Amino acid sequence: MLTKHIALVSKSKKIKFNELSQVAAALQKQATRDLGPIWNIQATVDAFPKLKDIPAGYWPIIIQDKLDDPSAAGYHTDKYRQPFALVKYDASWALTCSHEMCEMLVDPFGSRMVASGSVKAGQGRVHYLVEVCDPSEDDQFCYSVNGILLSDFYTPHYFDPVTSSAIRYSYTGAITSPKQVLKGGYLSWLDPATGKWWQASYFGTSLQIYDISAKMNQQAGALRARIDRITSTPRMLNGVSKQHLKTNSARAVSQAKYGMINQDHWEQEIKRLTKARNLMIKHI
Repeated sequence: MLTKHIALVSKSKKIKFNELSQVAAALQKQATRDLGPIWNIQATVDAFPKLKDIPAGYWPIIIQDKLDDPSAAGYHTDKYRQPFALVKYDASWALTCSHEMCEMLVDPFGSRMVASGSVKAGQGRVHYLVEVCDPSEDDQFCYSVNGILLSDFYTPHYFDPVTSSAIRYSYTGAITSPKQVLKGGYLSWLDPATGKWWQASYFGTSLQIYDISAKMNQQAGALRARIDRITSTPRMLNGVSKQHLKTNSARAVSQAKYGMINQDHWEQEIKRLTKARNLMIKHI
């Protein structure tokens, strides 16, 4: 199994490098402990101060203060067809980085599809684009790692033909049945019988299904990049919820307090070992 390497880089002066490193550590734990065993993936996640510091072979996730074109956010491939992602800085930039990382690791080149029965009545079997975070991407379904809120993601069982109470459909358990789309999320697929693209989105009061073929045909590039450009989700448009901000703020305060306690502990250990060594030297 080849190990994938993710680089986290901020071009925003609002993010200090120690904060970037903390998010990279949380993403590493998510990749190793949560996503990796479920999707059979090995990955490293490292923070780098600048783009020029990224070693060859890494796929970057780049955070910027502004994106002149909002559709530039999300997944892309460079001229060598290597994946990278652009994230606009806001209160949930770490959550967005988690979203992009999970989808990049599961489908690096943005065109992976899985066949299963359509959620649209009468369509039969269709090809779903694998976007592991989109159906439960709203911040109300995220979870915490090292005090940092990260994205939920679905499992390979998400495309199963029937529902089973013994099966886990998303990491947090928020998704409880195959091909379920939660509020604030969406699901995209190709109908091979007609060659048309469809999307089920839950951006209002109920799930809606749309023919997105015309918009898809106006775009170029990998399938996921095209979907990202034409899909404006509530979180991208309206920002994160007040509950998310409140919860994240409380976690940040708690983490800062724990950090001071942790620092004191290790400083005391260093002093204890240094003192013990000095005493031992005196007795020699």
